[in-house]
Amino acid sequence: MQKKKILILGGGFAGVEAAIFLRKKGYAVTLISDREYFWIYPTSIWIPTGEATFEETSIPLKDISNAHGFELIIDEVKEIHSREHRVVCANGEYRCEYLVIAIGSGKVKHEGSEHFLSICGKPEEALQIKERIDALIEKGSGKIAMGFGGNAKDPSNVRGGPAFEVLFNVHNELKKKGIRDRFELTFFAPMEKPGARMGEQALKMMDMFFKKLDIHKHFGKKIKRFEPDGVVFEDDSKLESDFTMFIPAGNGHPVFRNSDLPLSEAGLIKINDYCEVMHNYDETPEKYNVFAIGDSVALDGPDWRAKQGHIAEVMARNVAFNIDAIAKGSEERKGYLEHLNILCVMDSGDGAAFVYRDNKGGKMIPMPIIGHWLKKGWGWYCRNSKLGKIPRIPGM
Repeated sequence: MQKKKILILGGGFAGVEAAIFLRKKGYAVTLISDREYFWIYPTSIWIPTGEATFEETSIPLKDISNAHGFELIIDEVKEIHSREHRVVCANGEYRCEYLVIAIGSGKVKHEGSEHFLSICGKPEEALQIKERIDALIEKGSGKIAMGFGGNAKDPSNVRGGPAFEVLFNVHNELKKKGIRDRFELTFFAPMEKPGARMGEQALKMMDMFFKKLDIHKHFGKKIKRFEPDGVVFEDDSKLESDFTMFIPAGNGHPVFRNSDLPLSEAGLIKINDYCEVMHNYDETPEKYNVFAIGDSVALDGPDWRAKQGHIAEVMARNVAFNIDAIAKGSEERKGYLEHLNILCVMDSGDGAAFVYRDNKGGKMIPMPIIGHWLKKGWGWYCRNSKLGKIPRIPGM
């Protein structure tokens, strides 16, 4: 029996993982990405301080496709017609029998967004952040503000960790250069307790880090707008800044507005535990064989849930299993909800902290020196396992 053709939209953690594992099962897989490379976001935090280069943080998708045998098309998705298994791109139209949507999310819009850069935005912004930091170092002093935002319509769609990491790494770099005392560093966020989803212990330890490193805090005020020299809040107070790095919360990808996909209030794709797209009509979701994974989806689960790369990869592996089961007529399925947790190694440049959260609670364990090299090791593992040069560690 001929294997069904599968189309995957998106070349990030979710899309690439789905392509790799569906190829392992022998399916004909086509992956469409608007970038020619896979971007390792967790290690891009070192670009602003010069500890990593753009090339070290990216992997050519062609190399990954050659290693695993899936077809790669570089194109931009414009419309998704899921019931027809039809996708319209800038340079062509594509059809399939199974569709996997993994193109990520959009960003919450802020007035004056041209006045900040984001480490979780376009990869090129990481280089621009480095240029801005280098300019302030050359100047010899300055005020630097870094933070992240929230989305009341989808609290899971935030990226706070990288903001902490970049700020800690900048602190460490300035300290190594002997000029830390000439810089004012501030961490800001609109919520009262940024990082609360990591657990109470982590919150207390983060507060200790801020005090120890002389990093100012500006929490609990909604952001009104960004300006060239700072951030204005809802009460018209202003945080002055020579350079602002900010990570907006995620919301629905703009492409989803040009689709027949069922969307949440935040514009994200509704799915069930098996990552099947939940259409709002009489037919069962299986009839359409459409799946969505990673940042594209409206994530279910506990209040502390958060979108991370490893959850996206769990979803991708589950989808590979579930598509194979559907094709074989099996009723067996794998869901993502039981795997929800928060897991990260929060790097500071001279060490790290291991953060873990599940339904039983959260913990944060300091790992001086070795933690930094553990994260470096993970970056090496990520690159080489994606290229098929080393075996995958189960679950990673």
